[in-house]
Amino acid sequence: MKEYRLGIEATLEIIGGKWKAIIICLLMSGVKRTGELERSMPGISQKVLIQQLRELERDGLVTRQVYEQMPPKVEYRLTEYGDTANTIVDVMCTWGRDNIALRQQRGEDIVLLSDEQTELEE
Repeated sequence: MKEYRLGIEATLEIIGGKWKAIIICLLMSGVKRTGELERSMPGISQKVLIQQLRELERDGLVTRQVYEQMPPKVEYRLTEYGDTANTIVDVMCTWGRDNIALRQQRGEDIVLLSDEQTELEE
C-alpha cells in the first residue's frame, strides 16, 4: 500500500522530474510524433523520451497510436485524464515566465527562447 503525507507527493510521482511536464506541455497543443517531441526538447535522448512517454502512458496521461506501416509511425496524445494536468502545467509555465522576468530584473543574464503560452494558443 502506498502512503502519501501530502497530495503534491502523488502529483510529483506522476509528472515530476525534468521531462514529463515538458512532454505534457508539448502535447497540450495536439498530437505529436516521437521525432517532433525529441526535436522540441534539446538535451533529451531518444531512450529517455521513450521511457518518459511509456511512464506517462502507464499512468494514463498519454495514449500511443501505432500505425502499421514502414517505417513505423507512432503518435502520442494526451488522454482525457491527461488533459486534467493542463491546469497544473499551465500554472507552472506562468510561474516560470514570471520567475524569469524577476531574475532578469535582478540582473541575471537569462533569456526565454520561446513563449510556450503563445505556442499553445496557436
